[in-house]
Amino acid sequence: MTKPYDRQLEEEKVFKDPVHRYIHVRDELIWDLIGTKEFQRLRRVRQLGTTYVTFHGAEHTRFNHSLGVYEITRRILEEFKGRPHWDDSERLLALSAALLHDVGHGPFSHSFEKVFDTDHEEWTREIILGETEINQVLLRVSTDFPQAVADVIEKTYSNKLVTSIISSQIDADRMDYLQRDAYYTGVSYGHFDMERILRVMRPMEDQVVIKQSGMHAVEDYIMSRYQMYWQVYFHPVTRSAEVILSKIFKRAKELYESDYIFKHAPHHFYSFFHGKGSLNDYLRLDEAITLYYFQIWQEEEDRILSDLCVRFLNRRLFKYVEFNPNQRMNDWPKLQELFRQADLNPDYYLVVDSSSDLPYDFYRPGEEEERLPIHLIIPSGKLRELSRESDVVEAISGKKRTDHKLYFPLDYLEDEREHKDVKQKIRALLNV
Repeated sequence: MTKPYDRQLEEEKVFKDPVHRYIHVRDELIWDLIGTKEFQRLRRVRQLGTTYVTFHGAEHTRFNHSLGVYEITRRILEEFKGRPHWDDSERLLALSAALLHDVGHGPFSHSFEKVFDTDHEEWTREIILGETEINQVLLRVSTDFPQAVADVIEKTYSNKLVTSIISSQIDADRMDYLQRDAYYTGVSYGHFDMERILRVMRPMEDQVVIKQSGMHAVEDYIMSRYQMYWQVYFHPVTRSAEVILSKIFKRAKELYESDYIFKHAPHHFYSFFHGKGSLNDYLRLDEAITLYYFQIWQEEEDRILSDLCVRFLNRRLFKYVEFNPNQRMNDWPKLQELFRQADLNPDYYLVVDSSSDLPYDFYRPGEEEERLPIHLIIPSGKLRELSRESDVVEAISGKKRTDHKLYFPLDYLEDEREHKDVKQKIRALLNV
């Protein structure tokens, strides 16, 4: 009798995909995982959160992306088959981890996590190990298989090579989201020669390495990532929507804690207002539910909650100015006081938002978050760290770029029917 983890579908299933053309599924286990309700929920969670307010095509989901990461991993493993250092018995583990790596994301994930102090990686672990359809499917392989999948995603699995395929500085996750996000946002920055990279990837004892002849394709990939972060992921208009979104969650929680009587009680959020929330409550949340509450909260008596929801749903976003906290913190108490005088709560309407990214880093022993570098394998068989060989990568290695902006409702400040003098002082201080 065929073991469950070896069982193949009678006929290959394919998903038509705009990025990879086709996504191929032959393993019964993978097909069954895709069919679970926890994985299908990802159809209702956008991949890029609030980015759709800036790039209107960015409506793709975590479902799309997860399938894409699975497909790239499948193709990497096809290339690795029969090569030294790769054990094909780990194939289904790598594919399952690739497919499920984002299953714990919630609605507008990062804003939700920040306000309710949760972590999508912890939810991913709970979904894989808890009483879920996903767990039941994984248990068909063996009793310890769910734990192994969770360990790969958490980067604690004993075989670091398996982990590095899905999570490293050049992995299936990044290679999918850069291309997918570029496609759906309509920008050209995220494109690179993935076919070439897949052909020059090689398995080593504890990581994936790149043949030296493929260095320029990797340079292109790293620069694509750099451009995508600053042109798309950290776009200031997207960040403005994110700021308002976070403040909606914060206000709803604050109102609940002060015994405010909602016209439309937020039943789906109650357990998160109290604490972490249960797994079942978390799995009931998606972006359709969240937007439903934003829609009805426009009618709430609380002026702040109502206004923020109107702004978010109708794209009446906050404007922004450059704001270096190190240079302008002397202005901060004065700005806060002026906002109060203008009948604007500075906790909700005066927000400094910071974005930072480290496009590539090399290994620094002893640091809190050590990054495994990208290694090139030279013809002699020795490994060379990428930035030692590439002038392009060396120029940006270890250089963290940070951007600070101050967000505020300019439309309100320009309406001088009330608090005219105060609003003029604010605009002068902000130079708008």
